[in-house]
Amino acid sequence: MKKIILLTLVFALFIMAGCSSQEQGTWQKIEKEGKLVVGMSADYKPFEYHDKGDNIVGFDVDVLKEVSKKLNLKLELKDTAWDGIIPGLQAKKYDLIMSAMTITEERKKAVDFSESYFNAGQIIAVLDGNNNIKSVEDLKGKKVGVQLGTTADLEASEMEGVEVKRYEKIPQAFIELNNGRVDAVAADLPVVAKYTLEHSGVKIVGEPFTTENFGIAMRKGDTELLEKINTAVAELKQDGTYDEIYAKWFK
Repeated sequence: MKKIILLTLVFALFIMAGCSSQEQGTWQKIEKEGKLVVGMSADYKPFEYHDKGDNIVGFDVDVLKEVSKKLNLKLELKDTAWDGIIPGLQAKKYDLIMSAMTITEERKKAVDFSESYFNAGQIIAVLDGNNNIKSVEDLKGKKVGVQLGTTADLEASEMEGVEVKRYEKIPQAFIELNNGRVDAVAADLPVVAKYTLEHSGVKIVGEPFTTENFGIAMRKGDTELLEKINTAVAELKQDGTYDEIYAKWFK
């Protein structure tokens, strides 16, 4: 019995040592190679997409560049299909994923997430010349365009004094905004950001009034890498760099 217990203990210690070695291995490899390899599905404007010169650009890319600087690393991006992005991480094709990925309980079973670096909840858009609506609190007494049945529709319907105008598709709401038939449009921040990036005369105002957090994903157990990433992102937020990147893509 003692031998069985001893062998079990030795085996457990061996597994723990192996896990510890694996935890440290990713960061040690990154440090040794001097580069951070990141997987992303570069087809989600304005977070990550190919520009006219076929360079991968976007909000996530700019954040990654600054994170890499904080960590004294070169940055290598690997464009991959969305449906294979987590399997690719687990197969060690890259060190982490940053690809406008929402933190969910289901995904947490497969990967470890950083602290949220972006809230992609519902946001307000108005015409450039509108300086009366600066946040969701200013919508009382106004007409707000939304896509029928969306979170924006549900949230706006609960707002006191707001007249909700519902449309089958969100571009219709923006057409009505440009024609002056609604005062504002409410939708997911990425949807609104993409529209404002591609169309002049419309701007984002205020902060998201619902929560949908994006996180950076790593293989489970890569605790040292996770800590490095969390620290770097926190520093970007503290020194104002994050705000500058945010303003570039979303204001």
